[in-house]
Amino acid sequence: MKNDHDISSKRILVVRSVCFTMILSIVAGACSSSTTTSDQSDETEQVSESTNPADSMPSSSVDTTSAGAYITLADFQASQETYSESKVVLFFTATWCSTCKKARSNLESDLSAIPSDLTIVLVDFDSETDLKRQYGITVQHTFVQIDTDGSELAKWSGSLTAQEIVENTI
Repeated sequence: MKNDHDISSKRILVVRSVCFTMILSIVAGACSSSTTTSDQSDETEQVSESTNPADSMPSSSVDTTSAGAYITLADFQASQETYSESKVVLFFTATWCSTCKKARSNLESDLSAIPSDLTIVLVDFDSETDLKRQYGITVQHTFVQIDTDGSELAKWSGSLTAQEIVENTI
């Protein structure tokens, strides 16, 4: 009998270990995007040690004739009227999110890819709880297109390039 009990106990431990590993995998993948790309290896890149979201955000808007704006929430709030003729998309991002980092890297590496009629506003997922509540944001790497009154026009997740953002705007 004792032998049967030992075998049963070992099986329970194995099942618990497998379940725990599966749960960890699910939690680790929570930051992954709903968009599949050919370069999924970026999902495992190291998280920046910076805890200040502003460290990875642009310091001010891009003001060129060929590119749209890529700005912080503070810059947008300071002069919303400047962007009233533009499509405005809020990008809820976190410094620790690998897919957010990939999207930011893509956008920042080719700012001219942002159309002149598009403003992308970086919103810190971790600190902007009121905006998350207002737009029903539950995961980082979410985009919300808003009108001049701040009303939601469209919402989606997973875009990694300016072109993908444009394709989701109305």
